[in-house]
Amino acid sequence: MELRQFRYFLKVVECGSLGKAALELDVGTSALSQQISKLENELATRLLNRTSTGALPTSAGIAFMHHAQLAIRQAEQAAMAAQKERTSGYVSIGMPPTTATVLALPLIRAIRENYPHIHLHIIEMLSGHLENMLNTRQLDLAILFHKETVHRWSTKALLDEELFLISSPEDLNASGALSPVHIKNLADIKLIMPSGQHGLRTSLMAAFERYNIHPNIIMEIDGLTLLMDTVHQGFGATIQPGAAAARFGKNGLSIRRIEDNQLIRRNYLVSLPDDDLSPSALAARATIIKVAKDLVNSGIWSGANWIG
Repeated sequence: MELRQFRYFLKVVECGSLGKAALELDVGTSALSQQISKLENELATRLLNRTSTGALPTSAGIAFMHHAQLAIRQAEQAAMAAQKERTSGYVSIGMPPTTATVLALPLIRAIRENYPHIHLHIIEMLSGHLENMLNTRQLDLAILFHKETVHRWSTKALLDEELFLISSPEDLNASGALSPVHIKNLADIKLIMPSGQHGLRTSLMAAFERYNIHPNIIMEIDGLTLLMDTVHQGFGATIQPGAAAARFGKNGLSIRRIEDNQLIRRNYLVSLPDDDLSPSALAARATIIKVAKDLVNSGIWSGANWIG
């Protein structure tokens, strides 16, 4: 006997008709009838009285029905118990600050809703430090920007982010405050940038070098919140991806997209090898992919293009 046959039988009893039950189960009436007949043959007794107006359980069918309902409930409870055990445990996830501004809270919400027994440990840190933590197995998963620096691990490209010039509105002419700007026109702008250990700084310096530009970097700040506060106070402008632009742009900052097809930041989801990941970590990895894709498709992750 199969649980499927139990469910088929119970649905026929509930609907009082093979035809109605077949519609609800989305199976053919003949296929449904065959499964009921196989069940009856194995039990060597008739469970249903079939008539031109429907199907009613026999006395044997009524007795079987109660035990079939119990068997279905026990099977569902067994599956739930296994799933609960499978998705309980500790998972450590590393995110760079700009990524955390858009991804962290939706991810926490999704994990809490779908896997309430997973204990999350989220580390917000520069990508270079996250690479070191992953390589020393202090993290299960991390969002990184340079996959070639991480060896042996499982890597999946998720999305590309456009970069934006962000400044105080008073720092630029109002007429050009919302228009795109090309990176070759940024040579004279006072820039506040993260230090050289930051992956974004490395990509930007390579872009400036392509145009033989020496950027006017007046200050280095590695903390995202302080950096954006400094920009807001008018000390200078900065270059950040759409995640930061979406969060801090609401504070009255001027945001201009940088026109350069080569100047993008690719986000990689990097993890320990699959064999080393716990079931909870595997569930968290799948959730990160789903949440990130939903954020991109809904436009919440500003300036991002899904490639996963």
